[in-house]
Amino acid sequence: MRSRLSPALLALLLLPLAACERAAGPKEGAGGGAAAANPDAPTLELFVMSQCPYGVQVVDAAAEAKKKLGPDLNLVIDYIGQGTAGNLSSMHGPSEVKGDLAQVCARELAPDRYLDMTVCQNQDMRSVATNWKQCAEKSGIDVAALGACIDGEQGQKLLAASFDRAKARGATGSPTMYLGGEKYEGGRKARDFMRAACAAMGEKPAAACKEIPVPPKVSAVFLSDARCAECDIRGLEPRLRSILGGIEVKHLDYGSPEGKALYDQLVAAGAGFQHLPAVLLGPEVEKDSEGYPEIERFLRPVGDYRELRLGGTFDPKAEICGNDGVDDDGDGAADCKDKDCAETLGCRPRKPKTLDLFVMSQCPYGARALIAAQEFVDHMGKDVKLSVHFIGDEQGGQLRSMHGQPEVDEDIREICAIDSYGKNYQWMKYLSCRSKDYKSPDWQGCASEAGMKPEVIQACFDGKGKKLLAQSFAFSSSLGIDASPTFLANNTRTFNAITPGEIQRQYCQDNPGLAGCATPLPGAADPAAGGAAPAAAGGQCN
Repeated sequence: MRSRLSPALLALLLLPLAACERAAGPKEGAGGGAAAANPDAPTLELFVMSQCPYGVQVVDAAAEAKKKLGPDLNLVIDYIGQGTAGNLSSMHGPSEVKGDLAQVCARELAPDRYLDMTVCQNQDMRSVATNWKQCAEKSGIDVAALGACIDGEQGQKLLAASFDRAKARGATGSPTMYLGGEKYEGGRKARDFMRAACAAMGEKPAAACKEIPVPPKVSAVFLSDARCAECDIRGLEPRLRSILGGIEVKHLDYGSPEGKALYDQLVAAGAGFQHLPAVLLGPEVEKDSEGYPEIERFLRPVGDYRELRLGGTFDPKAEICGNDGVDDDGDGAADCKDKDCAETLGCRPRKPKTLDLFVMSQCPYGARALIAAQEFVDHMGKDVKLSVHFIGDEQGGQLRSMHGQPEVDEDIREICAIDSYGKNYQWMKYLSCRSKDYKSPDWQGCASEAGMKPEVIQACFDGKGKKLLAQSFAFSSSLGIDASPTFLANNTRTFNAITPGEIQRQYCQDNPGLAGCATPLPGAADPAAGGAAPAAAGGQCN
């Protein structure tokens, strides 16, 4: 019953909120940007990193908006980093610091031309440490003076001050944005910045505001089901609004007469509609020349609507497991007694001293979990039975996994190792070895190191391996498990861990009193500290 959104669509919809996050505000003229000639112009503040793709995206769009609005928009750009003058650092390394230096120095030396240079650099953000020379020359900025600032004390002081302004604003994610002193979380295109700035001007908008096209109105229905905990899609509304500026949303629940009637109408349309949640757009979406091209590939006609293919898997007419004995599908059996619920996590029988691990073989977190699992199994001995399963899917007979065909191929080799060398966890030696360098093509070396014959693994790979992996994918999917790594303790409870100590702590919580639980392994999280471990105890690919 779990609802899993389409990864490609989710990436598109999440983009408006994406940021480069650094681990653990200025007024007009305090940061980057030429002073606005209009004293009443709203101020757009951007806090970015020069090599963060999301920061680059908003700088380019804001620069375009500034070019069109001119003195009626004050644009202020500052940078996110750490340290003091002479000892500065940033998330993407020394090259990013050099790019930041180039941009703050250009702003200081040529405030009316530095945006041109910055946009030029952004065309190849990976080269901001070096491309400032050609971009400065192209923008009419004195290259010699700029170089002296970048390499000298002046640049260090300017960038340190910029870092301090970002810190004062609490900006750790690139981009962090403010408009008129208020946190800005709207769209990230030039048109979005212009509309927001023009709205902030009140009753006296700039002349350029009249040139901004008004987006066409697009009706939308968000159809969901309150009984489905993972079907809440309200958070998608502002993200979709950043793509379709004129969207008008109506939220409906399947439990309401109107919601059920709409659902039945869509099913009757014969387009294969069945699962929730669903976002249904009116056909007028095709008139939005700016937003429609971005989402067109995710739309399909369903009745009078264009359905945004979210990839939901909740069937509102099927049995819902664990809702206090309600027979949802009317077949005379409710909850765990219904055949559709028998294999779900909440209905599975308890199997003490068992541990299942679900992974993607080329997920960095999954690899760490496999290495840690071997240490855990060696420590616990006969007090644990470990099984490993793989996460992916099959479409049209083609096996697929998040990290591409190389991951599928390695999944097959690993499941072949499990199938062919099942005694005494010999297979675990191969999986652990491969996890230490999972991108290496030398799988034969790990097979030999684990005491296996590479030709045995290859024969399985060429024979039944794909069938074994398809079965493993199907098993993971049946439990609704799609994040690597995920552990299943005693056949009933899932948890995430990537250190031996955290695996032990979680496992022993369900299996107390075992001899192997008495001696702690390294890397356990401290529950009293909110789960924080000395080394990261979690992390997943999903």
